[in-house]
Amino acid sequence: MTVPPGPAPLGGAGSGWPVRVCVRHPDRETGLSCVRCDRPACSACLREASVGYQCVDCVATGARAVRRVTTVAGAEPTGRLVVVPVLIAINVVIFAITVVQAGSLGGNAAAELFQQWGLWTTAVAGGELWRLFTSGFLHFGPIHLAFNMIALWVIGRDLEQVLGQARFLAVYLVSLLGGSLAVFLFEDEFKMTAGASGAVFGLMGGLVVVLRRMRRSPGPALLIIALNVFITFAVPGISKYGHLGGLLFGAVVTAGMVYAPRHRRVAVQAATVATLLAVIMIGVLVRDTQFGTVTGCTTEPQLACLVGR
Repeated sequence: MTVPPGPAPLGGAGSGWPVRVCVRHPDRETGLSCVRCDRPACSACLREASVGYQCVDCVATGARAVRRVTTVAGAEPTGRLVVVPVLIAINVVIFAITVVQAGSLGGNAAAELFQQWGLWTTAVAGGELWRLFTSGFLHFGPIHLAFNMIALWVIGRDLEQVLGQARFLAVYLVSLLGGSLAVFLFEDEFKMTAGASGAVFGLMGGLVVVLRRMRRSPGPALLIIALNVFITFAVPGISKYGHLGGLLFGAVVTAGMVYAPRHRRVAVQAATVATLLAVIMIGVLVRDTQFGTVTGCTTEPQLACLVGR
């Protein structure tokens, strides 16, 4: 270790000066001291500063006093992406499983996993609530998967940096469930719905909210949303309610993240997520009462499931 420059050690026999010892190591004599607190310190307890040397205690105190740089959501920017690539990997792996089970790349909807996880309204009403969640990780063919994963990467990588990993994941999952709720409430009972589109639309809505909070123009993001909404209504077979539900829930939950007051940010953010999850559960219960108890619909919608209801 390089010994910091300083005066010769004071004290010792015949010096006429009192012996100075390191405040952290009383057994070590020293002639050095911290430029900040002026306490004697040995070379092992000093760190180079912009001017002179500071003891490790003053260095630690200074580090705690430095204000952390955080985003509008309270996250510390790390420059690392974790949640987005993990979500993409999960979706790709699940798609590969359905392809293997169905023995077909384009006809993977015939896979057993699709029948167990797809969002059938009647099956959810029959008690299979997990479909509201699992359907968001299924995709009809490679093009459907590619579009959603590209959108997730393009939009998600910026949002994850602003929101932080935990908050971003919360926005993604609330958007997914919000889209599924809209499908459960309004979609055709005899149509199976699947895909990450509801969650992706939620990220689009969240991006607009973040841009507004940061006082940046949301114009390009609004244009992308308008284009996707147009496609949603123009192309047959696309889940309109899933997209719109995800968009609404994503915008609301993100607003709770970025507009929460600094002094009680975490509490407000957690309350926003909890409230929206409660709304989703209430919506499911309300819709479920319209069906009564439906059974025998775990693999595909059957007209017999609704007879007498």
